Amino acid sequence: MHILITGGTGLIGRALIDQLSDHQITLLTRSPSKARSMFSRSLRCIENIDELDNFNDIDAVINLAGEPIVDKRWSDQQKGIICSSRWGITEQLVKKILEADNPPHTFISGSAVGIYGNQGDKEIDESFISNATDFAHAVCDNWEKIAVRAKASKTRVCLLRTGIVLSQEGGALKKMLLPYQLGLGGPIGAGKQYFPWIHIDDMVGGILYLLNTESASGAFNLTAPNPVTNKAFSQALAGALHRPHILFTPPFAIKLMLGEAGQLLLEGQRAVPKALLESGYKFQFSEIRPALDNIFAN
Repeated sequence: MHILITGGTGLIGRALIDQLSDHQITLLTRSPSKARSMFSRSLRCIENIDELDNFNDIDAVINLAGEPIVDKRWSDQQKGIICSSRWGITEQLVKKILEADNPPHTFISGSAVGIYGNQGDKEIDESFISNATDFAHAVCDNWEKIAVRAKASKTRVCLLRTGIVLSQEGGALKKMLLPYQLGLGGPIGAGKQYFPWIHIDDMVGGILYLLNTESASGAFNLTAPNPVTNKAFSQALAGALHRPHILFTPPFAIKLMLGEAGQLLLEGQRAVPKALLESGYKFQFSEIRPALDNIFAN
């Protein structure tokens, strides 16, 4: 299969490409030379989508590109970067798909559970329609609307409503490790907000499953079947590292550091992967403590 991937040098993309050794990969990246150095296998790396005359010989597109959403405060400029890094490349991909005489059979495009907004302890699946008005919802909502236009070409579209991906190689877990390793970790505020997590192996496994399951289409929560509160996650992380769990981070500190972006840590979604489970995917890690134990054992 010839697969075009965007965002391939990110946490999820790197792990995914490692599992696609039997396929021909074209990687759209801002730095082809850097991308080539990151992988032991041979990849075609392109800097501009127009280096591809058309998508007629591409079987599937996996769109993982996007500026990290919680790395910086949400200034107007940063909001613009977050939006354009998702919407712009998705629009380009959809345009190429619609122009192809023989379009890709599958388009898997990123999104996030942030589309649901803050829903407290309400369990939500892919059928939930949110009336949220916050920035994260707006980003994901428009991102998905752009992606689904590819269906007009008879291309199968799957939307990845991703939770917090757990891996030592990067992402949220790597950033939060140090205070826990020093015995200074703890929940954020009361820790009642839900933490929709997923092990990196299931994140990649879920994408591969959707890629190879012709009957799968629509939105999929890429989250473990058993979401936990921030406090329960914090306790599990401290336990997996054999460290005490006695402190907490006050909400005002998060707001001071991140401003509006702090809502991603202070709010949450009790999202469950109903669509993925009903389609037949079997999770390797459904419970948080075994997932963390596995990560730190590697």
